[in-house]
Amino acid sequence: MAEKKAFILRVNPDMLKDIEIWATDEFRSTNGQIEYILQQALLARKKAAKKKKES
Repeated sequence: MAEKKAFILRVNPDMLKDIEIWATDEFRSTNGQIEYILQQALLARKKAAKKKKES
């Protein structure tokens, strides 16, 4: 697994609370949930770009 890079993320408190609840529901840490959300967004973006290229 590649080395992870740490960085500061500023997020509004209400959003963070929602992410914490979501993470708990899915048995992930808050950090793990944020990584999961970002990974899903990147995959969706790549799929959309691929479909756009094929059109």
